[in-house]
Amino acid sequence: MKWTLSQLQKYRNKDFLVDDIIRVDEIKEYDSTIRDVSPMHITGRGDIDSTKVTFHLKIEGHLILPCSRTLVDVKLPINVEITETFLFQGSEYDVEEEANRVKGDLIDLTPIIQEILLLEVPMQVFCDDTDSEDAAPQFGKDWEVVHEQEQSKKIDPRLAGLAKFFDENDSSSE
Repeated sequence: MKWTLSQLQKYRNKDFLVDDIIRVDEIKEYDSTIRDVSPMHITGRGDIDSTKVTFHLKIEGHLILPCSRTLVDVKLPINVEITETFLFQGSEYDVEEEANRVKGDLIDLTPIIQEILLLEVPMQVFCDDTDSEDAAPQFGKDWEVVHEQEQSKKIDPRLAGLAKFFDENDSSSE
């Protein structure tokens, strides 16, 4: 994902489409919780004029992270849209616009993509597959995981007698 300024200037005021698959395995060195990184599919376009180039990109792929409960591998899908602007040398800088300055004659998007992926890693990831033998146990001695839907259907045994009381009153009033 590297281009020289002369390569980009050929596409000034024309369509510059980006469709590339890159490997960013280096992010595992920055975050030890990332176990694996799929090849990232980068699509989008670049808008090029005489003072700057703006990339509108979509990043798709997945990361493998450990489950916070069981340390089982969890596949975290990545689907991010970004906009990055690079200002050429000698161009005016708009203070409200977040932009990168081009150093030398090369624009490299790989470090920016790595940074975006590191920002997408959540604090905690949980495995949804409860049927797997590696997943967290759902029951044990004198306990079980109770889901909210199941709990709302059950009548509290302490109030079961009260439900019978209202049934008796309804039948006696008729």
